[in-house]
Amino acid sequence: MTKTTMAVPGALLAAIALLSAAPAQAAAHRVTPGNWLYVTVTTGDARSSHISRLLTCDPPHGHAHAARACEELAAADGDITRIPPKRTFCPMIYAPVTADAHGEWNGRHVEYRHAFGNACGLEGETGAVFALSEQASDGPTPGLRS
Repeated sequence: MTKTTMAVPGALLAAIALLSAAPAQAAAHRVTPGNWLYVTVTTGDARSSHISRLLTCDPPHGHAHAARACEELAAADGDITRIPPKRTFCPMIYAPVTADAHGEWNGRHVEYRHAFGNACGLEGETGAVFALSEQASDGPTPGLRS
């Protein structure tokens, strides 16, 4: 038993030595290059369901409407608040959703969080960025916003 007991600490020391010799730049490779956002839509309160996707834009990838989302973000220089709101008519039904995004656009850090009264309001204000459903979206009803 003494040999086994002595072998375990020796193996642990060898593993620590190998791990400490790993190049320091390895951490830099974890960051996704280019324009990307990790987007999340949460329905209801914080304990309710949520869906998240990594949206990359070179090439567009990450959710069903990635190409359109990347076009809208490019036109707004990555600033979700600068995406032009659609002139829509949304029902006055309270079904809260919260949109979160963080990532990088043209080398700048992006952070976004906003709560909406319902999914129609979310899509009307943010376009395809948070359109994470695999189904084709009918979107908000065209018309005037109330």
